Amino acid sequence: MKYFLITYRFQKGTLDDWHAEIARFIGALDADPELSGKISYRCLQSKAGPDCYHLATASDEGAAKALGERDFFTRYTEKCEAASGGTVEVTPLELVGETAYRP
Repeated sequence: MKYFLITYRFQKGTLDDWHAEIARFIGALDADPELSGKISYRCLQSKAGPDCYHLATASDEGAAKALGERDFFTRYTEKCEAASGGTVEVTPLELVGETAYRP
């Protein structure tokens, strides 16, 4: 598994429009026959302010590579950069431990 934490501060546009863009991206992930079931993507926003956190998990290197080749991923990445005012940070993570429960 490959894990990534994407962090940024929402700065441009409306939250409703940005949330709709996130929903379109997630819909495209779920609809892609090669990626469905191989990519997990969760978007969270701080209740205290405009800080956003996205958790992405790819089942393997092949799934991560396939995602990077998709046009909808390129468009979403560009829109994320715009919404954040260029503040997006992507941090690869390594799993150290986890509970048996997975939602």
